[in-house]
Amino acid sequence: MTAVRTRFAPSPTGFIHLGNIRSALYPWAFARAQQGTFILRIEDTDLDRSSQAAVDVILEGMQWLGLDPDEGPFYQMQRMDRYREVLA
Repeated sequence: MTAVRTRFAPSPTGFIHLGNIRSALYPWAFARAQQGTFILRIEDTDLDRSSQAAVDVILEGMQWLGLDPDEGPFYQMQRMDRYREVLA
């Protein structure tokens, strides 16, 4: 059977809120229950509105809540070459 891989992919365009927490908690808990992998992917593709301050708050909030990712954070804008490679 294929191992479970889940992810949380917030957009750092504002500060973390309860909806973000819920969106992180469900895949984190499912990955833990299935002995899977929980991945954090930062959707920083909105260059006009994304900020490092928002990323920092997301990371701090997740750490405070104990929602530690097994992989990541991966930043979308740093992986553009990989996406182009896959699409080629």
